[in-house]
Amino acid sequence: MSSLFPAEPISLQLPDADIVYFPSFFSSEVAADLYLDLLREIPWQQDNIKVFGKEHAQPRLTALFGNDAKPYSYSNITMQPKPWNLLLQKIKYHVESVAEINFTTVLLNYYRDGKDSNGWHSDNEKELGLNPTIASVSLGSERMFQLKHNTDPSLRQNILLENGSLLIMKGATQHHWKHQIPKTSKPIGGRINLTFRVIH
Repeated sequence: MSSLFPAEPISLQLPDADIVYFPSFFSSEVAADLYLDLLREIPWQQDNIKVFGKEHAQPRLTALFGNDAKPYSYSNITMQPKPWNLLLQKIKYHVESVAEINFTTVLLNYYRDGKDSNGWHSDNEKELGLNPTIASVSLGSERMFQLKHNTDPSLRQNILLENGSLLIMKGATQHHWKHQIPKTSKPIGGRINLTFRVIH
């Protein structure tokens, strides 16, 4: 596996944020192979989430892998990690080479089509620490990634996350910004997203 990324990433010039984007972190050929391998090898699950007191099936499939059996909780869901497999370790190695951090955990999301989504949220769970670094690899169909500032409604940013791309959010980003992957009516294929993080 080889990564193919520009020497200089694209830095988003947003206040109260530290976000960099590598459009072609993995070549399209490598990304296509990774997508198919992960689709086959990952034990995908669909949990229920509680919204306004009612339970709904989460609009995507997920999986958690990590060190030391440390669980991860979000949206009233607690996931127990499976041990790293070789494929995820290889992807993790490439991501860590540019993020310059040793990640303990990866949360995978499988968006089966445009109806699958992820609503507005921040990755600010207490087990992630004060200023977490979140490194997000996108494989498969392109999806829009939307950001909005917590206190200034005029501050918004859309990023089209391309196949094989890497987005890194760090510093105080999670304190000041929320993000989402909205639904789309476009007829699109599946997308697998790997979000690497450190659980303390």
